Amino acid sequence: MNNSTYHVFFTNLANPLKIEIISALKKKESSVGELSEKLKVEQSKVSHALALLKRCKIVNVEQDGKKRIYSLNKETIIPMLKLIDKHSKENCACDSCLAKNCGRRK
Repeated sequence: MNNSTYHVFFTNLANPLKIEIISALKKKESSVGELSEKLKVEQSKVSHALALLKRCKIVNVEQDGKKRIYSLNKETIIPMLKLIDKHSKENCACDSCLAKNCGRRK
C-alpha cells in the first residue's frame, strides 16, 4: 500500500457524514432511504457518500427487490472498528476521544 492509498482510505474515515453512515451501518444494515431518514441528510448526499465507501470496499451492497441494502465489510472494516474502539479505550485517558483539546491523553 502506498501513501496515496492510505490517504484515500483514511479520508473516507475522516469525513463526518461517512462516519455517521458507518456508525449507523454498524448497528443495522440499511437502504439509502433509511439512512437518509435516520441521519436527516438528503438522500443524494447519502447515496454519493455510499458510492465512495463502496468503491473502497468499506461497505457492501446487496439488491433486495428494488432496494439496495448496504452493510459494513464484515471481513475487514468491522474488525478494524473493534480494534479502534479497543485502542481508544486503552490509550485515551479522557472520557471521550472526541473531546477537543482535552489535553489529558497519556
